Amino acid sequence: MKSTQEKPILTHPAMPETFPPEFASEWGEDRKYGLWMSFEYKGVRQCFCWIKPGQFMMGSPEDEPERFDDELLHEVVLTKGFWLGETVCTQELWEAVMGDNPSRFKGKRRPVDSVSWNDCMKFIQKINSRIPGLHLRLPTEAEWEYACRAGTQTPFSFGDILITDQSNYDGKLGKTVDVKTFPCNAWGLYEMHGNVREWCFDGKREYKPGVAVDPAGSDSGAFRALRGGGWFLSGWNLRSALRGSVEPDFRWVNFGFRLAQGHPA
Repeated sequence: MKSTQEKPILTHPAMPETFPPEFASEWGEDRKYGLWMSFEYKGVRQCFCWIKPGQFMMGSPEDEPERFDDELLHEVVLTKGFWLGETVCTQELWEAVMGDNPSRFKGKRRPVDSVSWNDCMKFIQKINSRIPGLHLRLPTEAEWEYACRAGTQTPFSFGDILITDQSNYDGKLGKTVDVKTFPCNAWGLYEMHGNVREWCFDGKREYKPGVAVDPAGSDSGAFRALRGGGWFLSGWNLRSALRGSVEPDFRWVNFGFRLAQGHPA
């Protein structure tokens, strides 16, 4: 992790170096949400939103309800933009790539669930090897929170509270639901709160005061970060700043993932 007390200058362009990417099957620019593109694999489409580089406050203020000590509020600078899946990976895409479906709650447009971090790595390696120019990966924990917040500093991207019209949580539905069932955030990303917890690439890092530039936890640690809450967790466990981490070989009915595209900073 790079860190400095002085605010760095963002040297990378706000737009992707190449648009559309060579593997894109569709692309465009939405007036509200910006650039988007998608690829297809065996007839299954996955859409991505372009997330511009920028600065944000990561963590939570000391007066945020239900916060934990590992959420020290600090400034983060992401010097490179990246593509992020508008939804988590669906069972339909997982099965097209891997040939099986480990999910407990079956449905082709539902999130794939019950996958470990190691399972995600195998999926990513396999699909990258089959589509030229594709460089899928998991987002870092910092990238994930930046995209989840979408310019907000409130506990949730929708404001100070979360209601059941905005997310699948607290066990009210008793299962996962199809992606894009609930409203997207201000950057066009769906279900960043609830439905499934989402694996991040890096390990859980210790937050420190000052400005962190392109921060990432260990890439070889015993635990990997998880974000986003899930379908049976209470609302406060879906906060943008809430952190979790478990062993990379651990599978649970609440675990899924969202794909990022491109090399991290």
